[in-house]
Amino acid sequence: MAQSISNLSCHSFCTVLLENLNQGVYFVDSKNKIIYWNAKAEKITGYKSEEVLGKSCSDNVLVHINDEGKICCGNPEYCPVAKVAISRKPYENDLYIKHKEGYRILVHIKTIPVFDENQNMVGVAEIFYDNSEMDDLKLKIQELEKLALIDSLTKIANRRYIELQLRSRLNEFKRFGWQFGLLFIDIDHFKQINDKYGHDTGDRVLKMVAQVLIRNSRSFDLAGRWGGEEFIVIAPNVNDTQLYTIAHKFKNLIALSNLRVNSEIINVTVSVGATLVKANDTLKSIIKRADKLMYHSKQNGRNKVTTDFEIS
Repeated sequence: MAQSISNLSCHSFCTVLLENLNQGVYFVDSKNKIIYWNAKAEKITGYKSEEVLGKSCSDNVLVHINDEGKICCGNPEYCPVAKVAISRKPYENDLYIKHKEGYRILVHIKTIPVFDENQNMVGVAEIFYDNSEMDDLKLKIQELEKLALIDSLTKIANRRYIELQLRSRLNEFKRFGWQFGLLFIDIDHFKQINDKYGHDTGDRVLKMVAQVLIRNSRSFDLAGRWGGEEFIVIAPNVNDTQLYTIAHKFKNLIALSNLRVNSEIINVTVSVGATLVKANDTLKSIIKRADKLMYHSKQNGRNKVTTDFEIS
């Protein structure tokens, strides 16, 4: 028989409530160690509670970063926990956290101070939820899988679907003048990763990069795997500044993602070519131009973005 609330201890009731929330929740004590991690936090981040309890979020667990790519953990200017510790007031913001598989997820976070009966601050509670509309994304993936338009490894759009969508965007541009941009993204030194760690780890890197792209794209963008370690993003309704910003966001988020393989942490970077559609462009010409710009990034040191209009 189910136990009534009146027969439950306050602690038991709170635990039941927290474990059934649709938001991730964790508590940090006065030494910045995680002392509670609920079921939704496990689902959003991929980390089981036993993997994080007793650790700090900066111990390669969440490692919050902001839109500028700055690491927030331990920095009182950016860290939500540090801000709350100083102000003793709740604080809300959007940050990117690291999933166990290495990629970054945009989450909305509310950070709340926790006090004892004497109003001494004894820790912080952080409530967060996935801000990337994953339910819609899952439905989209299921539909594409039915049409064999999903890459079997990374579960994002495959080359066939990219080509279909790119032709549609080109037709819209010629008929209505609707601008769009194209990013050609290549993982730097990917062969070295395969050679050193094996193809299973290489596959995990590809999946990680794919997740960074798809989880941090706008709802109307298309991110797909072109082949090998190459990815393409089609970004409608952008000007040169907006495309530049999108390209840099992806470059920075990938560089700040990582995988743990045994005792090693693996980071990768990407080289990016970014171009806006031009008059008389064909599918072949726009991809060739973006690919050429990407190689310019490779030749100039990698982990760079090269565009038609500015080089970085």
